[in-house]
Amino acid sequence: MRSPYLPHTDSEIEEMLASLEMSSIDELFADIPDGIRLKRPLDLPDGLSEFEVTARIESLAAANRVDRVSFLGCGSYDHIVPATVPYVMGRSEFATSYTPYQAEISQGLLQAIFEFQSLMCELTGLDVSNASLYDGASAAAEACTMAIEARPGSDAILVSETLHPGVRRVLATYFSHRGVRLLAVREREGAVCLDDLDDLLGESVAALIVQSPNIYGYLEDYEGVAERVHAAGALFIVTANPMSLPLLRTPREWGADIAAGDTQPFGIPPYFGGPTAGYLTAVSGLLRKMPGRIVGETLDAAGDRAFVLTLQTREQHIKRERATSNICTNQALVALGNAAYLATVGEKGLREVCALNVEKARYLHARLVEDLGLRPLADRPFFNEFTIRLPRRAEEVLRAMEGEGYHAGVALGGLKGGPDDLVAVAVTEKRTRAELDGYVEALRRVLR
Repeated sequence: MRSPYLPHTDSEIEEMLASLEMSSIDELFADIPDGIRLKRPLDLPDGLSEFEVTARIESLAAANRVDRVSFLGCGSYDHIVPATVPYVMGRSEFATSYTPYQAEISQGLLQAIFEFQSLMCELTGLDVSNASLYDGASAAAEACTMAIEARPGSDAILVSETLHPGVRRVLATYFSHRGVRLLAVREREGAVCLDDLDDLLGESVAALIVQSPNIYGYLEDYEGVAERVHAAGALFIVTANPMSLPLLRTPREWGADIAAGDTQPFGIPPYFGGPTAGYLTAVSGLLRKMPGRIVGETLDAAGDRAFVLTLQTREQHIKRERATSNICTNQALVALGNAAYLATVGEKGLREVCALNVEKARYLHARLVEDLGLRPLADRPFFNEFTIRLPRRAEEVLRAMEGEGYHAGVALGGLKGGPDDLVAVAVTEKRTRAELDGYVEALRRVLR
């Protein structure tokens, strides 16, 4: 049965069928069992004009609530985005380009990726960066893949229980059919407990992966951890919110071999969870284990500065079956936005943004604890996010707070499992004093 929505003309269909030596569309789909073939038109309304479609979409968009103040976090944050970022990302030469297969005519895009790589290396303190990955979760998974490749014979990764649950699920998916075991390292009082680390490490373990700030927002102490991991022949992987790195110890300062994370805080709106980009940096000895591609700087035939695809360990290119990963693209447009953000705010401005995150988060935390009598999950330092206990089910309180005009946080019970009274609250430089005080008073009313 012909579909009225096929874009081909009758003559084009006849030509195609003739080339296949078939007489009808039904013959083309003869392999599909008759019992599951649709024999009636789709139940769709009649087509609309462009004007009517626009009006319909606008009416649907008007039903959205966009006026609530966001305290959501757990990996996606509501930061201020300078006007330069959407402007640069919206330029046609970037917004419409895909990937620099012909490097010699893609100098602008290659330079943008090169600048992104340079910035990620500067932030993490490590030697090399790839050209960005799909998101922080895939970056963490690729970091673990690098570790497996770097230690022949290994088949296990130690995974902190304070790693983001979404990242842990992606790790489980990545390694579900690769014979790689993911061994949990237990948490205690809001941080990973490394008392048993020496017993867990062995010849089969490729790496330990941890996160700070962790899923609760707390900062973790990795003093001496790298030495213990390296003594066992494994690698140390640190994942982190990159916005925190200008004020905190970098992965290199913790002794990490690989760093990974999500670049969403740098100029990318939450976008209902995506798209974002993932950063992946490493020590120079792991350069050839990195996935995807690396853009390098060189000189052209005239002696001028030029950019090239220096390393391409993708399966689509010369590596074939020896490829380190099946990752075959990068989030170049998002990475461009990240670079535009960092170039706009500069080193001093970035430190000021980080400091505002800390100060405003501490202010709200103090008011919730001192004025409302709420208890934090743990007495630990944090960056711009913290976890509190509520006297009622978190999801019930959060629904009520939406009625007050606030996305008040993330219910960790639904995200991570465990107690249903825990809420992770994120505070960025975007939140005003009036919004912070308003949050406290709204929560006071809801908890009465």
